[in-house]
Amino acid sequence: MSQFPLHTIDTAPEGSKPLLEGSLKAFGMIPGLHAALAESPALLEAYQTLHKLFSETSSFDADEKTVVWQTINVEHGCHYCVPAHTFIATSMNVDSAITEALRNETPLPNARLEALRTFTLAMLRGRGNVSDAEMQAFFDAGYSHKHVLDVILGLSQKVVSNYTNHVAETPVDAPFQPLAWERKVAAE
Repeated sequence: MSQFPLHTIDTAPEGSKPLLEGSLKAFGMIPGLHAALAESPALLEAYQTLHKLFSETSSFDADEKTVVWQTINVEHGCHYCVPAHTFIATSMNVDSAITEALRNETPLPNARLEALRTFTLAMLRGRGNVSDAEMQAFFDAGYSHKHVLDVILGLSQKVVSNYTNHVAETPVDAPFQPLAWERKVAAE
């Protein structure tokens, strides 16, 4: 696979420099994902905008955001985003039982969160085509039409990050390395 550049503020295209400066200010570092995305100022801006919208305006609480993010990260097998979002979940005070269940693809501690994971997977695997029964089960768990659209917003953000990390083979940042993840393969 071709070596993707991991940009610094100095090496980034002009359009990415202010975006990376914002990353440095927000995180105290330039996350590897942002360094990889910087090759395309438009994609870096799109990712940052989607992340901000999902984080700040979605109808989900911290536990639910984590369920959406990690369900997608795990399904996509993203070596970078699973540990990064484990770190983020801890900073958002998400119960470690939720995080571990998502990382290990085991049942979540409550039915509502499990319904969110099930619906997110249906949306992802069906490429937006969910059945009436899948939609009704989501509504029966207490979710609304806005929640359906917010899952799509989260999915949009994660497609950008997960796919970029796959093609760029983004190295996991030092703060996330202790939280490294590999999908467990079921014994045959």
